[in-house]
Amino acid sequence: MARDWTSIPWGGADLKLVVADMDGTLLDVDGRVPESFWSVLDLMRRRGVCFVPASGRQYATLRAMFGAHNPGGSYIAENGNLVVADGSVVSVTGMDREDVRHMVDAGEEACRSGRRDIAVVLCCPDCAYVSRDDPKVIEEASKYYANLRVVRDLASVRETVIKVAVVDFANAQDTADQVFAGFRGSHQVVVSGLHWVDIMDHETDKRRGVLALRQALGVAASQTAVFGDYLNDLEMLSAGEWSFAMANAHRDLLIKARFVAPSNADNGVVRVLRRLLGISSEGAGAPVDPEREAGE
Repeated sequence: MARDWTSIPWGGADLKLVVADMDGTLLDVDGRVPESFWSVLDLMRRRGVCFVPASGRQYATLRAMFGAHNPGGSYIAENGNLVVADGSVVSVTGMDREDVRHMVDAGEEACRSGRRDIAVVLCCPDCAYVSRDDPKVIEEASKYYANLRVVRDLASVRETVIKVAVVDFANAQDTADQVFAGFRGSHQVVVSGLHWVDIMDHETDKRRGVLALRQALGVAASQTAVFGDYLNDLEMLSAGEWSFAMANAHRDLLIKARFVAPSNADNGVVRVLRRLLGISSEGAGAPVDPEREAGE
């Protein structure tokens, strides 16, 4: 079982790479990057520590969130199916077109029959596509896909599909089990949140994204910190020796991670990074009382 983060010595990590999931991990309960994170990011950049958002979100969405504060930048997008190191794409994993068609058919039939209130999103490197144009679908999908287009028929999409995402307005786990279970033998069917299922290549996940970045940037596991909260983060925890499950994480992550961080509602990622790197709450980097920092 994971140990509490306060057991880590103050300033006791020689980090070069920090990888954090977004929803339920770095982002607050309103889905925003905490204001206190930006000063920590600026100090990490000055120290040569690379920060990487790792998310099921689209690359364009992540770049819009962090690009102004993290020029160049490295990203693990689409749950590891698109990896960018220092502004250059280093990995793209596409899916078989016929497999994608069967997934779309399964999702659209479940929706059309009234079995599930869902919508299928085809995720491509530069854009995401949806055919169900209900306002609630567009609103939910737009949170994660900044470049989103509505098309009459998903079969008309000719770009390389790197992930099939499905939004479920009731319970994503039920959709994964009832609609897409037949694809588990050939693909990963991952519940990435209460309302989302991600279907992708069976060998691709955030862990492989972290490994690709470590290789591209020349960073060791001992210099890597990883933060996550949900099942699509589970494998990623083994890609860095400093692995953290948020206090609000799925129980499987709490078992696998080395440490438990405060919840995203309690600014957990920022607080842990300050301790790992010996950064004061003011961001100056001067030593402070660890007990004061732990209880802030």
